[in-house]
Amino acid sequence: MDDIKNLDKDMKLLLAHVEAILFTMGEAVEISRIAEAIGHDEDTVRNCIRALSDRYNDESYGIKIIELDGAFQMCTKPEMYETIIKITNVPKKHILTDVLLETLSIVAYKQPITKQEVEAIRGVNSDHSINKLLEYKLIEEVGRKNAPGRPCLFGTTEDFLRNFGISSIEDLPTITPEKMDEFKSEAEDEMQLKLDI
Repeated sequence: MDDIKNLDKDMKLLLAHVEAILFTMGEAVEISRIAEAIGHDEDTVRNCIRALSDRYNDESYGIKIIELDGAFQMCTKPEMYETIIKITNVPKKHILTDVLLETLSIVAYKQPITKQEVEAIRGVNSDHSINKLLEYKLIEEVGRKNAPGRPCLFGTTEDFLRNFGISSIEDLPTITPEKMDEFKSEAEDEMQLKLDI
């Protein structure tokens, strides 16, 4: 499927159906749903998505297909953003403060996790941080912990993956013990600076 122009009519039509599904949905669609909709197996769908992705990699296209946790979504290439904002309302930019990033990092690496567990790691109340991350749709409730009070469990969302440019949480950078010691040292130095002021 390297050269779409050389494909037979049936295969071109199949690509058009997959493309139409991704365009219309506007969100990530599981490969199994696409396969069911077009009446073909998942390998055929993967080949179609690969062919479409290869086509969109050409600089003459302003769109691309991204993978998010085994699902696929059609979206605009980042380099088109400046042009798009000239014609649309400027989307509200969410400010991720150090506190929000710290909380989001904890959720991303420890998910599913309760607010109380986040607070135990951070050492401070995290109501505001959790609420802001929920508002920004970077985290979501993913269940309830089987413990007294049945506290909410939080995990990251597709928007988190999309915003940070990763396909799944398995793509998060690995934190080695050496890196953890470096983080602890930086935090201790920062706390000492605050005490000295």
